[in-house]
Amino acid sequence: MKNLFSNIKGDAFGGITAGIVALPLALAFGVSSGLGPTAGLYGAIFISFFAALFGGTDTQISGPTAPMTAVSMVVIAGIIAGNDGDVNKALPIILTVFLLAGVMQIGLGVLGLGKYIRYIPYPVVSGFMTAIGVIILLTQILPSLGYYPKEDDDFVNRFKPVAEEVILENILKEEAGEGILVLENFKETINRAEKTTEADILKESQTLAAKEASGAYGALKVLPRALENINWLELILALGTIFIIYGFKRITKAVPSTLVALVVMSGIAVGFGLNYRPIEEIPSGFPVPNLEIFSTFSLTNVSPYIFTALTLALLGAIDSLLTSVVADNMTKTKHKPNKELVGQGIGNSIAAVFGGIPGAGATIRTVVNITSGGKTKLSGMIAGLMLLIILLGLGPIASKIPAAVLAGILITVGIGVMDYKGLKAIPSLPRDLKLGPIRLSSEVMVMLTVLLLSTFWNLVYAVGIGLVIASLMFMKKIGDLTAERSDVKPFLKEKAWADELDFPESLKGQVFIKHLKGPLFFGSTSDFQQLAKQIPDSAKAVIIRTGRMQYIDQSGLYALEDVLVDLEKSGIMVLLVGLLKQPRYMMERIDIIPDLVSEEHVFDSFKECTKWIKANLKNIEKKM
Repeated sequence: MKNLFSNIKGDAFGGITAGIVALPLALAFGVSSGLGPTAGLYGAIFISFFAALFGGTDTQISGPTAPMTAVSMVVIAGIIAGNDGDVNKALPIILTVFLLAGVMQIGLGVLGLGKYIRYIPYPVVSGFMTAIGVIILLTQILPSLGYYPKEDDDFVNRFKPVAEEVILENILKEEAGEGILVLENFKETINRAEKTTEADILKESQTLAAKEASGAYGALKVLPRALENINWLELILALGTIFIIYGFKRITKAVPSTLVALVVMSGIAVGFGLNYRPIEEIPSGFPVPNLEIFSTFSLTNVSPYIFTALTLALLGAIDSLLTSVVADNMTKTKHKPNKELVGQGIGNSIAAVFGGIPGAGATIRTVVNITSGGKTKLSGMIAGLMLLIILLGLGPIASKIPAAVLAGILITVGIGVMDYKGLKAIPSLPRDLKLGPIRLSSEVMVMLTVLLLSTFWNLVYAVGIGLVIASLMFMKKIGDLTAERSDVKPFLKEKAWADELDFPESLKGQVFIKHLKGPLFFGSTSDFQQLAKQIPDSAKAVIIRTGRMQYIDQSGLYALEDVLVDLEKSGIMVLLVGLLKQPRYMMERIDIIPDLVSEEHVFDSFKECTKWIKANLKNIEKKM
């Protein structure tokens, strides 16, 4: 504990400052997620405190972030839509998914997988981060214009026929669950249908309207209606917020411009008694755990979202560890990645139990903490406590914040989160991929694929597809490179290595050398299998030099076995030179050594191999 309290003054100032910076973002992310500002605030409080306490990065400040909120928003919207648009009914399932994501993060840390996160390709991360920015921008345009699809009567009325169909379908499902045979007892269906009120149809229509307008694509579809129904007061509040955020930074960065915009614009709206739309009411009092997560738990309800929970866990891990690297560079320290994942998982799990949205390490808040004097875990814990004090003391006041102000804040977050470095590099990246007459950069193609799929289809699947495409392209490049460097040529044509220059001229027509450079894996096996076909009939022996083949996988192993079998059938002896530890172990496991290549035909150096050939070539010819 001595280390924890070794920098109390600096940690207190850093934590308080980071907490103040986190406040408007926590509220904004909560509103954007669909669960309201309270969920954002609860997430910030618990994740900040417990991720700092149990994590592996001393100066990290955690809480809701743009990427985590964007994915959460999709999860929340889908689950609410599947529960008749009833947030209260859907909430236990939503929070269970978030809790599961936190538990998975703990699992990632316990299994020691933190060090592998860095292997996710940059184009995938770049496309995803830019997509997050685009999604936030598009989804916040509507509240900035003061347009809410559920309140547009003409738009909602379009969905009444479909709403009636959905209601009838639910009645039939209920009857099926109760064992009622509809065709034999259709009167029961009619009785239940007659109990449906206009209010029920309206509620279902509003749910369908909200679903139609959700996400980036939905926002674009209803944008024309939003532009026809602009609420000018809401637009002015949003634009004023954006103007202050960017303008105040030019005056000073000592005070967070986001907080200044929140206070100034909210003060104007409240002070002048403007008829604006406030955010949802923030309840006063200490957060209470949502025990329905456990009492109503059903594997059937949660199982469709297991992959989504895993995506949230992985995304939170990437987000946090990238911030940890930034913190390391600033403080000249070294974070513990697996411990950090455990801390983030604990923070997200506890936040979920109390009704908070998930989060991760937040770069801006962490930088603010460090520059304000934070050096130990205490700073992150203080940031969480600071937000709790604000919740307990200023909850009723915070409830008066205009929704358009938070939309304005989120628009600046969306602009800031985009990966401009990756976008600027698009024209300069080499066009190494040919699709018909068009030449493209494979890196750009991966980035744009992830960007478009994430924005207009599904964030979760887009990342998976991006990883698969990037991996396939990487394997193709490595396979092509391995094949290019490892061409099978007669000794006279293949460029000799330094220790091969003194090889006897008399043997060059009978002995052929194969240089294996790089891994022999499933991406390069097809080229390697051409080896036996390319060796002429005059060959008596083949020397396969494996000193630069660091790795062989199962596909490469069986390809090698096939080649050796073909060479043996042709009466050609195979000699291995410079066999490294991993390839040798793999060959011994399936008995390539000694069944196809005996131990006496495996040499440590080319010199030893040459000496053996000189002494035994005549014996080889006799065997043939």
